[in-house]
Formats: sequence, C-alpha cells, structure tokens
Amino acid sequence: MPTKQAQTKTGTLRISRVFKAPPERIWRCFTDPDAYAKWCPPHGFTGHVHHMDAKVGGTYRMSFNTIDRSWGHTFGGRYVEMKPYERLVFTNAFEGNDPVFANDAEMRTTITFKPVKGGTEVTVVQEGLPPGPAADGAPVGWGQSLDNLQRLVEQELPF
Repeated sequence: MPTKQAQTKTGTLRISRVFKAPPERIWRCFTDPDAYAKWCPPHGFTGHVHHMDAKVGGTYRMSFNTIDRSWGHTFGGRYVEMKPYERLVFTNAFEGNDPVFANDAEMRTTITFKPVKGGTEVTVVQEGLPPGPAADGAPVGWGQSLDNLQRLVEQELPF
C-alpha cells in the first residue's frame, strides 16, 4: 500500500503505512535492538545500536554510516511513553559537529499502531525537525526505513 506523507513548515513530519502484520510483530521491531538496526537505516546506510533500554525513562543511542564509513551520524534519546502494541513516544537528538545536523533542539517521535483490515497502520509523527537538510531528507529517509520495516515484518519464515 502506498505511503501517505505530509510535512509542514513547523518542522513536523507525518507518515503512515499499512503493514500486513500484527501490531505485536511491528512493535518488536521498534524495541529490539537487533531488529531496529536492521530496518531503521535508510537505503545506503548500515545501522548500529550502541545502547537500547526500551522502557519509559530508558535511553537509546544509534548510528548510521555509509558502507565505507566516509559519512555517518549518531543520535539518541529517551523513551517518554510506551503503550505496547499501540503507542511509542521517544525523543531524539543528533550528536557531533556536522553542520547538516547542527541542532540543540530535541525532536520528539510518536509512533502509533492501529489494527486495520489486513494488518496494522503505523503512523510516525516526528516533531521539532531542524530546518535544512535534516528536515528535507526526513520524508525520504523515513519512507526508505518503512520500506525496510515492511520487508522485515511481512516476511513469513517457515520455521
């Protein structure tokens, strides 16, 4: 099913997609570090979860890098709200001196999981995106990440 996207001038991104998978399976992909590292990096990047304590008040830290490690960025935050299989809210902020991601502000990402006919609708709302390349690339990056997530959760393995 196609992705629906909308971006406003306020630095907020909203993107939704329906997955042919139950909410529990998709939820695990957001809270298991190995699964997260597999689907979250956009195309052309690898991901490494340095730390993930997926509970309210817990923190996480992750990095994306190009294959040759010539470019990458590290980010992290804390878990604000967790209602298993329904809603996940976490903060995120970029680390380092890369001017592309220079931003002292903390972003907030809300993921909702809604059972629908044939699967689960996942909606991502990311607020507080810094202006410039980070905000401009967010719709493409999230779209590619959701492509990866779709391949992961819709795969039925025979064992």
